[in-house]
Amino acid sequence: MKVGVVGVGYVGLVTAACFADSGIDVICVDNNEKKVRDLNDGVIPIYEPGLTEIVQRARTTGRLRFTTSLQEAVDASLVLFIAVGTPSAEDGSADISAVLSVAESIAGLMNGYRILITKSTVPVGTHKKVSDLVAAHTTHPFDYVSNPEFLKEGSAVDDFMKPERVIIGATDPKVQEIMRHLYAPFMRRGNRMIFMDPASAELSKYAANCMLATRISFMNELSMLCEQVGADIELVRAGIGSDSRIGDSFLFAGVGFGGSCFPKDVRALIYTGAGHDCPMSIVEAAKNVNHRQQERFAQRIIDYYQPQAEACTLAVWGLAFKARTDDIRESPAVYCVDRFLEAGITVKASDPEAAQTAGRHFGDKVTLCPDYYNTLDGADGLVVLTDWQQFRNPDFERIAQRLKGRVIFDGRNLYDPAYVKGMGFEYHCLGRAHC
Repeated sequence: MKVGVVGVGYVGLVTAACFADSGIDVICVDNNEKKVRDLNDGVIPIYEPGLTEIVQRARTTGRLRFTTSLQEAVDASLVLFIAVGTPSAEDGSADISAVLSVAESIAGLMNGYRILITKSTVPVGTHKKVSDLVAAHTTHPFDYVSNPEFLKEGSAVDDFMKPERVIIGATDPKVQEIMRHLYAPFMRRGNRMIFMDPASAELSKYAANCMLATRISFMNELSMLCEQVGADIELVRAGIGSDSRIGDSFLFAGVGFGGSCFPKDVRALIYTGAGHDCPMSIVEAAKNVNHRQQERFAQRIIDYYQPQAEACTLAVWGLAFKARTDDIRESPAVYCVDRFLEAGITVKASDPEAAQTAGRHFGDKVTLCPDYYNTLDGADGLVVLTDWQQFRNPDFERIAQRLKGRVIFDGRNLYDPAYVKGMGFEYHCLGRAHC
């Protein structure tokens, strides 16, 4: 079986590389000539652990190719994945224009039966729009499958290779069998494929991300209450996470969620509910709490340094929205730094992987340091905003020697308050009684 993947962004590239690594011949298509040229030269446009190695391995064996020719992919492939972006429109809806454009183009190039698979995150009803559009532009038979991705940035390769589940939105048994064969290499430890209708598959993706976002916002809201009543959010987390009905995932309080998925999908589900006279009030609350948490943490730091904020310099550790990625899209860290800059605070920042993308956002307004300890020199305080592994157990004696002001604002609750205070620091975190 030969597979075509249209779109070599985050989802498309991981999908293509993992299929190719399993032995399938994959052709990747993108209209960005520079990106395709770089990939053919072995340059990977995103940071994702393990991805460079499998792309290089698959290219070396000839199982993975990159091209700007959609015709080439359509001619060679039975199965065509659509993995282009679906960004938020101004009204919060998901912009599926790229998905529809690719589907229409595929339809015009078909010379026989094809299976079109949407890997992009799309709202409920997209399956009908795509199917109707393709049918209007070709006389050749085709089938449509909704196959949402569940890839966490920072562990996407593992998520694809060892999936918790693979959702297939297709009701035709023949198509289901083809999809079962396609994903068979990743099912050796047990069949985790779930078949359903396309609409349910589309909604499952949004439901999963919005559920996780809601858990995060719930814990962040609890952290606010903990500060008011003298409770410790870390102990509360341990208490509720030990309940098997709840589990311990996504229960860490922090400065908020960000990235390319959660904020966008939350807005899209709210928009979908409003369009069907079914308000998504819980998801709406999760969105509002997330914004309030970011604003509250940033303002807390700004207020601390008032009225001398314009004379203040802050060291910031972390700019990516989470560890193990270079993605700064809707990053709480970037939001906080923007607020610091608005208040006139000077910022020196460091991130192991996101410095280049952050540099394009901030320009010369922020000093970016390759060595995170260099951000400390002359700084009036340290702000930790991303939970990178190297930030979790730093040399506090070294921090104390280089900081001008012995103050730490921990937006990820990485440190033991008693230990940090014992090292002579003033320590501020979230939802902990001793902060």
